[in-house]
Amino acid sequence: MRRKTQISLLAVGHACVDIYQGCVAALIPFFVAERDYGYAVASGIVLAASLLSSVAQPVFGALTDRWAMPWLLPVSTLLSGVGIALSGLTGSYGLTLVFVAVSGIGIAAYHPESARVARLAGGGSHSAMSWFSLGGNVGFALAPIMVAVAIGHGSLRWTPVLVLPALAGAALCVPVLRMLRILGRPRAGSSETPPATGSDDLTSFVKLSLAVVFRSVVFTGLSTFISLYAQQRMEGNATAGTMALFLLFLGGAVGSVLGGYLANRYDRVHVSRWSYLVSVLAVAGVIHAPGPAMLLFVALTSAGLYVPFSLQVTLGQDYLPSRIGTASGVTLGLTVSIGGLTSPLLGHLADSTSLRTALTPLIAMPALSWLLFRTLPEPPPPTPYEAA
Repeated sequence: MRRKTQISLLAVGHACVDIYQGCVAALIPFFVAERDYGYAVASGIVLAASLLSSVAQPVFGALTDRWAMPWLLPVSTLLSGVGIALSGLTGSYGLTLVFVAVSGIGIAAYHPESARVARLAGGGSHSAMSWFSLGGNVGFALAPIMVAVAIGHGSLRWTPVLVLPALAGAALCVPVLRMLRILGRPRAGSSETPPATGSDDLTSFVKLSLAVVFRSVVFTGLSTFISLYAQQRMEGNATAGTMALFLLFLGGAVGSVLGGYLANRYDRVHVSRWSYLVSVLAVAGVIHAPGPAMLLFVALTSAGLYVPFSLQVTLGQDYLPSRIGTASGVTLGLTVSIGGLTSPLLGHLADSTSLRTALTPLIAMPALSWLLFRTLPEPPPPTPYEAA
């Protein structure tokens, strides 16, 4: 029961942080409408959230491999919320980028250490990691609704309301760290730190990381523009845009739990490979299916892209058992950050052609992930250990 409580609290805290990753995409239509930004300019906001985050997460991962830094969980949670809360208060594009980047750094600092703590709390269980990942996916799904409620009938000046989940998430971190008895305790000599077993498989980890990057490109590209694209396809219906983004994020909740369940019956590489193959057809449906039918494919795309989500985290940790923080920073962090680096390119293409044309290349991304997973071995399971 204690382990379930720890994982549950960590999952809710994860949701409170990942709300802010979803908020960036959910705020794009409001920036476009209120500040008259073009597609390329608006996608620069996604780039600001992603650029520093994609660089910083592996750095934080390497740091957490050397020192336990559980204090990062509440601090980074607050930082991620404060950045988004301030993003709508200035009409300056430059300051908006700075505030969104601050939020991105907070998110970057959170994920490697939280994944290490979740692995510790869950005793290395695939199911435990899938429930932890589920929390983040629920946060993603709630973001467009929260943004719509907070500022949908007002203006961007209401963004300070969005800091509330960060306050709640930071408060939830403290009892978990106390239960695990790791608050402020150095990693060296700690009885709570599981010993590293097995040797590193760097080649497989690099291939896995590339698959994660391609998955990130398609997911971030869709999350940036799906709301605007759905509005276009359904005659300017703003509700359709919110619904499309909500489905894109909500399907992740189903996919994460399904991924953990399937991984207990089949190996993780096999499950991930088939999920990416299904995602190729689903993404094609999102872009080319007529009218409301696209919403069905949005949900299928989300589930298909999220089934491998938590599996990739544990695969990365098993490929690099001596550097779990680094593995978590790359696999858990890059899945939601590096894709933002391509968003301005998609935005520029959309400005010069159309959104459909700009989104069409995304169909190839899950196909590339599928090809990479065909070359990956299933690593041996980690030696079981008990969390303190």
